[in-house]
Amino acid sequence: MSRVRTRPTRDDTCEKLFEAAARVFEEQGIGGASIEAIAAAAGFTRGAFYSNFKSKDELIFAMLEDHVEQSIRRNLDLLARHRNLADFLEALRTLDRSRQDPLGRSPLLHMEMILFVARAEKRRPELAKRLRARRKLIADIVTTAQKNSGRNGRLDPDWTGAIVLALEDGFRLHRLIDPETTPADSCLRAITDLQRAIGVSAA
Repeated sequence: MSRVRTRPTRDDTCEKLFEAAARVFEEQGIGGASIEAIAAAAGFTRGAFYSNFKSKDELIFAMLEDHVEQSIRRNLDLLARHRNLADFLEALRTLDRSRQDPLGRSPLLHMEMILFVARAEKRRPELAKRLRARRKLIADIVTTAQKNSGRNGRLDPDWTGAIVLALEDGFRLHRLIDPETTPADSCLRAITDLQRAIGVSAA
């Protein structure tokens, strides 16, 4: 007779810790949040936390890594189903944000975690790796869209990825400061306006 698994897998535990950490970080701030508080919010012991992560910093890196990986999978899946750039952008615009990871749902927490990591010089290379992964995703989307349209772009895909990512981060910050004049789809609207520069037809 087979035994039914009753203990959560590492992935289950990590997901619960991510969700709990996001709540505690938003309530207490990243610097003030303790490992004990995060573990308790997830319904785990301190020992359960340390069986998955060596420190709070390692948890934060894991949350950033998970956010980037989920973003890449989600965007590539949309691109596979929407070969036309205009359709792809519309799919992004109507995406259900409530089903995203904690950092995808909370732009403020996302920015705070990036700043927390960036303040420590030794942590920056790890953060840079995630930045490059996000840029590469956008560059790949631009390259694929150009091929699908049968046109060559006027801008280098890698540089276009850097531009688009800077726009995304900038509009995210502006929306946190002044949501009344910064619509949620500001970045996508800006990208649509840049289609001529990218050299990809929206039709």
